Amino acid sequence: MADAVARLKEAVMNYEMETIADLAKQSLKDGVDPLVAIEKGLAEGIKTVGERFGRGEIFLPELVMAAEAMKAALAVLEPAVPKGKHRSTAGKVLIGTVQDDIHEIGKNLVATMLSSNGFEVVDLGVNVPSSDFLKKADEHKAHIVAMSALMTTTMPRMAEVITPLKKKSKAVKVMIGGAPVTDTYAKEIGADGYSGDASSAVEVAKRLVR
Repeated sequence: MADAVARLKEAVMNYEMETIADLAKQSLKDGVDPLVAIEKGLAEGIKTVGERFGRGEIFLPELVMAAEAMKAALAVLEPAVPKGKHRSTAGKVLIGTVQDDIHEIGKNLVATMLSSNGFEVVDLGVNVPSSDFLKKADEHKAHIVAMSALMTTTMPRMAEVITPLKKKSKAVKVMIGGAPVTDTYAKEIGADGYSGDASSAVEVAKRLVR
């Protein structure tokens, strides 16, 4: 069983998008606990990939492939988790790309990295109305609201969420990111954290829930 878990970890690290689903199915046939397969196999693999990315040893295409491999295996393993059993969670993150913006690669990578590091992630997708961020943050009792904007024209949408959110509750933290977004801008609009890439997003989120 340990070999099956190690093989899943390797499959993520080696970007085996075509074969990892079959490996996940085989691990279930072999009696591996799906939670163990996820936490000790997939999550450990994507963590290692994220660390390599952070050190500049690999680049964005490799990170994307590793994330896609992990998603393919999760599609097999998550439905097999027995009812009542849950992955340990570091906190709940509501994530989405702001209204009028349909870019999703960066947002998806951040969601995958957060999930693999123990966060429960609720992904609202792209082109998310500001009112939906507010409504869903309350509905899901999110600890963090994470927003992405890939265009300067959509960056102001972030403030549309932050201002009313902070008026309602200081407990919910906000982190933002995206190509045109900067740490200075994050501070200007009252965000609690800024991340320039998927790898550092994990550290920002961990800091916000301490």
